[in-house]
Amino acid sequence: MQTEQPNNNASPSEFILDPKTHRLHPSPRPVRNQFGQAIALILLGAGIAVGGNYWVTHSGFHHSQQPIAQAPTSSGSSPSSLMPADANFITNVVQKVGPAVVRIDATRTVETQAPEIFNDPFFRQFFGNQLPEPPSQQIERGIGSGFITSPDGRIITNAHVVNGVDTVQVTLKDGRTFEGKVLGADPVTDVAVIQIEAKELPTVKLSHSDHLQPGEWAIAIGNPLGLDNTVTAGIISATGRSSGQVGMPNERVDYIQTDAAINPGNSGGPLLNQDGEVIGMNTAIIQDAQGIGFAIPINTVERIANQLAENGKVEHAYLGVQMVTLSPQIRQDINNNPNSGLSVNEDRGVLVAKVMPDSPAAKAGLRAGDVIHQVNGQTVTDASALQQIVEASKVGSRLQVTLTRNGQEQMLLIRTEAVPSQLPQQE
Repeated sequence: MQTEQPNNNASPSEFILDPKTHRLHPSPRPVRNQFGQAIALILLGAGIAVGGNYWVTHSGFHHSQQPIAQAPTSSGSSPSSLMPADANFITNVVQKVGPAVVRIDATRTVETQAPEIFNDPFFRQFFGNQLPEPPSQQIERGIGSGFITSPDGRIITNAHVVNGVDTVQVTLKDGRTFEGKVLGADPVTDVAVIQIEAKELPTVKLSHSDHLQPGEWAIAIGNPLGLDNTVTAGIISATGRSSGQVGMPNERVDYIQTDAAINPGNSGGPLLNQDGEVIGMNTAIIQDAQGIGFAIPINTVERIANQLAENGKVEHAYLGVQMVTLSPQIRQDINNNPNSGLSVNEDRGVLVAKVMPDSPAAKAGLRAGDVIHQVNGQTVTDASALQQIVEASKVGSRLQVTLTRNGQEQMLLIRTEAVPSQLPQQE
């Protein structure tokens, strides 16, 4: 990421869709952390631009217009005293919010190349001009979800659902379809805004996500695997999951974790509280894990969506470093690894693992192996805290960084820049 962090939980991201070639791999590639644990992350939609997209064809899917309720994935049963007063509260939420949840079908044209063997002279001397010419282009189709936030047709979804697409079709629960226009997409937070030409549409109500607590109810509505208007329920399992923990270090989000069943195609759909208010936007799952899904907090979604609707883009401050949160165990692992290229003498702070070429950090003299302790006088002990400080700063602002290098304290001034459109390839 832009303050990129190959953190202590995950290495730089690998997904089932290559973010540069946009080619879908046959199966999810594992993301491995420093301890060798395999984590495969899937972004839950038919996105195109960000890795991890799930592409499906339309054939073979049943497009139901009725909600399909699935049981919560959490184990055990709650005492009746802990249940909401209205035992049918999920039904009430679905009836209230369901009409404002939409299906998004996206298409993109990609260039294709014939297999190299087709151009081999030895191969052609046997087949001559009888070889069929493969098409030079093909159409990729994807599916995702979204929710209506204004009666005149403003819709929020994930950036990876619509980034780089040629066409966007929005289908309402009542069956009406509209051509969608992408007002803006922000891959740094995976938020996008679509506009359709319509009036008097049903809308969702946005809640606040800053004070969510684990154990609160979570209800998801979306179009997983093309199954329209699917409803699942569970709880909030955790809050504040960093992008590094989730396995997407190039994004700047502290995610909500939920055990409400969400699947590919749920991307961009709302995560709701028991009152039917949107608390997050579903975005990713960990492959081969049960009951582990992630949503972008609605406060982040709303902030970014407002900027996209107004300006068409969002500028994020950028340092250009990969970071690791230090601990005694991480220090030992790094020092015992002959291939790390680093020697660490401290147990606390934020270790600079790599400095991107020609980045603000590189221009200011930051080096791999430096350990950052303060930014603008504020103590930082983990990479997520430093990331949040950078995200909260404006492009062009100066950050005073206090660090230790070879046991000596130093201070650097780093002027932030906007996140480049093409980040250097991470290693």
